[in-house]
Amino acid sequence: MSTDSRSLVLSLILGAEARGDAALGVRELISACALFELPENNVRVALARAVAAGQLATPRRGAYALSAQSRPLADEVGRWRSLEDQIVEWRGDWLAVHVGATGRSDRPALRARERAFGILGLAEFERGLHLRPDNLAGGVASLRERLAHLVPQGTELGTVFVLGGLAAADAQRAAALWDAAALNAHYRDGTARLSAWLEGARALPLERAARESFELGHAAIRSLVFDPLLPAPLVDAAARSRFIKTVARFDDAGKAVWQRFLKRVRAAAPQPALAS
Repeated sequence: MSTDSRSLVLSLILGAEARGDAALGVRELISACALFELPENNVRVALARAVAAGQLATPRRGAYALSAQSRPLADEVGRWRSLEDQIVEWRGDWLAVHVGATGRSDRPALRARERAFGILGLAEFERGLHLRPDNLAGGVASLRERLAHLVPQGTELGTVFVLGGLAAADAQRAAALWDAAALNAHYRDGTARLSAWLEGARALPLERAARESFELGHAAIRSLVFDPLLPAPLVDAAARSRFIKTVARFDDAGKAVWQRFLKRVRAAAPQPALAS
């Protein structure tokens, strides 16, 4: 069993939740995973392991939903549609997290913290010191709260604070922690790629449209979840805005495709026999 199998199942259920489906049935998940050539047995094993790991819950027999344990990350993923509302004017200060004094023996907690740093746009400036521009709504208090929300309870967060007054050379070095050229290219290329798919989507068979909309949409949304939300002039904020709006249009189209696909799956499901 590969990690990808479980990741696919979790992503499908997260996508269903975003469409308003509180849970997906096992038959729906098997049909959905078949689009990606994942065998039925792999799907069932992935579901069992996700439940055992506390990632999924079973609100009723044969149905699967995200668990309370998965809620913090799912909530953070769901923020992508309001990204532009989360950005404020940058005045040159930095949000900082220092983790030099925290323990390093709890590997799962460390991985969770590293993932949280990625979601929050924090990059390592010096050993143990992570920075990002102080341009997020809510400032340091919001960063501290979101960081605590994203890691397991009891995980050492480090010291979270605002850093100002960097020397010009250090400020330049901090600004270079992110590959701005790559981010700008991603915004432009992503906008073009998704727009081109939307133009030709009506002509695609339903199964292909469902698979491609999931693959492209999943990659685009993931890139926004992990976008550092850098301020101008560090990145092309206008290009990012166009990309976010395009992803939202693409996501709306993908939801419609998946509603049609699941409607077909449900209609094809065998009906229980009537008692004589």
